[in-house]
Amino acid sequence: MKIGIFLGSPKINGGTYVIYEHASRLKKKGHQVLLVTKQEVTPEEYAWHSSAHELEWLTLDQAKTESFDMVLATWWQSPFLLHELQATHYAYFVQSIETRFFENPDPANYRTKDIGVWQEICEKTYSYALPIITEATWIQEYIYRQYNNSPQLVRNGIRKDIYTAKGNAVIPRQPGRFRVLVEGPVDVGYKNVPASIRLAKEAGADEIWLLTSSPVDQYEHVDRVFSQVPIHETPEIYRSCDLLLKLSYVEGMFGPPLEMFHCGGTALVYDVTGHDEYIVHDQNSYVVARDEEEEVIRYLRHLKENPQELERLKQGAIQTASKWPDWDECADLFEKALVEITAKRPTSREYLKQYTEELFEARIPFFQAAAQKSFSDREKAVWLGKETDKNNFAELYWDGQGKFVSEKSQWRHYRSEEWATISFELPAEESPLWLRLDPGIRVGIIEIAFLTVCNKTQDTEIISFLEQDDFQKLFLTGDAKWLFPEKKNIIFSYGPDPIFVLPELQQEVIDTGDLLEIKIKLKETGIQQFFNTHQLCFPDQLQVATKQPRSWWKRILE
Repeated sequence: MKIGIFLGSPKINGGTYVIYEHASRLKKKGHQVLLVTKQEVTPEEYAWHSSAHELEWLTLDQAKTESFDMVLATWWQSPFLLHELQATHYAYFVQSIETRFFENPDPANYRTKDIGVWQEICEKTYSYALPIITEATWIQEYIYRQYNNSPQLVRNGIRKDIYTAKGNAVIPRQPGRFRVLVEGPVDVGYKNVPASIRLAKEAGADEIWLLTSSPVDQYEHVDRVFSQVPIHETPEIYRSCDLLLKLSYVEGMFGPPLEMFHCGGTALVYDVTGHDEYIVHDQNSYVVARDEEEEVIRYLRHLKENPQELERLKQGAIQTASKWPDWDECADLFEKALVEITAKRPTSREYLKQYTEELFEARIPFFQAAAQKSFSDREKAVWLGKETDKNNFAELYWDGQGKFVSEKSQWRHYRSEEWATISFELPAEESPLWLRLDPGIRVGIIEIAFLTVCNKTQDTEIISFLEQDDFQKLFLTGDAKWLFPEKKNIIFSYGPDPIFVLPELQQEVIDTGDLLEIKIKLKETGIQQFFNTHQLCFPDQLQVATKQPRSWWKRILE
């Protein structure tokens, strides 16, 4: 078969490792396997895996010219891309329920402001009418219960050629010296690495080592850091430590404890999803309920003070490891699952395109509802004299043809209800150039004091909007309208996406490579706040002069 596999990232992480293992073995079985990524990938990005260089790599644009027997989605955004590729069959390889990976939004971070909406869309990907393969029983059961789909179960294997109890170690284990290994990225909240290190320290571990995909060379309370280590070098680290402390909040079927078992150690984990695929409390590891930190400390101290108990768990771990299948066996099952999918009626490409469009159209009311809630919350707070949420964002987009996309954008955080000067610096990658500026994300009134575009390389001012009449040159669109016909520097934003497009920057004023500075001074306020401070009214010129002027809110809604 000619198999295309979408890959979200070529860099070190557990999900990518699993894909590399299956893909490399499918190739050895005679299949043509092509990894498909959104952007071009360099060999340095996948050098950490010994077999990744043997695989064929294509960008999404390159893959659009190919025809596949099978295309696999492998992370939550990739089902949206399936219809863009020509294939006889489509399937979804689900390694976790990724809605659990989303963290709480940071009100000052533009990238997380809509996280609730995207989390909802992520969950919808499991409702696609696609054949599914998964690696853990709990995922299989979840998808069946929630979506009446019956995924095929293919558990992850292990490299028994490198993960062995005997072999080299960074430093051999030392009797009477309790060495704890913490594994995972330090900046991913659900991996819970900082807390794991803290608890190992509080428990009195003699040494704490950190194995991480994060680019760090030292970390507080850690004796040795191993950063972005190639897979074939990790067994030496496992063989040096007595216990793996892995306190993740979310997992599919995590591999590091199993790797530690094969290398002669044991583990202490939370009762995270997927742990029960091979971890048995008090037989090969200790399992603690989530966030029971005192219990974690108690178990760690117990193992440090009772070497015979530590040895008992290690022996149980070795027995578990001896019964676990290797990657070759699991790859056989994965291939079998793919063959079974091809024997069934395929999912329609047209259906995939249509369902993806429906999902993205369905997100619009969520964004609008969020904007309206933000509006009503602020207006209510003003009415009651309470503190308001002042977080807001401005966005800059650019493109040579005026086709604005998120890949060519910058954002800045600012505070509403006070004047803010916002500056963007942009290297001009092409000329001529179109610029689009979205001055806010909230329902409210936006006053603009000035807007300038300067070429810092040539030390010239290209655009300068200082007076009210200057702003007539802007093309106002999106969820916005000028509040007053005679004042073109005050915008009524009635949704989350007010937009204005600047006049085209011609080749006469910019050269490719020039550094541009786009600067705007603005103030965004709620509607009540604006009219309370401006004391404005709107007489209707068509009415008899004796009639009362219309209310400001009626004037705005026209």
